[in-house]
Amino acid sequence: MIYSIFTAAVVLFSLAIGLCLLRILKGPTLPDRVVAFDVIGVNLMSIVAILSALLQTKAYLEVILIIAILAFISTVAFSKYMERGIIIDRKPNR
Repeated sequence: MIYSIFTAAVVLFSLAIGLCLLRILKGPTLPDRVVAFDVIGVNLMSIVAILSALLQTKAYLEVILIIAILAFISTVAFSKYMERGIIIDRKPNR
């Protein structure tokens, strides 16, 4: 019973990732695409957590942490790009 629920959850999260990929391709604005990237990161973390529970191992918890860190850094970088048009400012603020 629990395996069928986990399988259904993985399928639904995969469907959500597919829909987010469509939003990235068709997104009318850059903020829509940034949010879709962030949602993909959250859904990937959820899929890895479900697979970790399904396989009854803690080995994938580091993978969840790495995905979370990369998703956060990419969201901050895209947000900074949208705000200023530049990600790394090499000029010191005076």
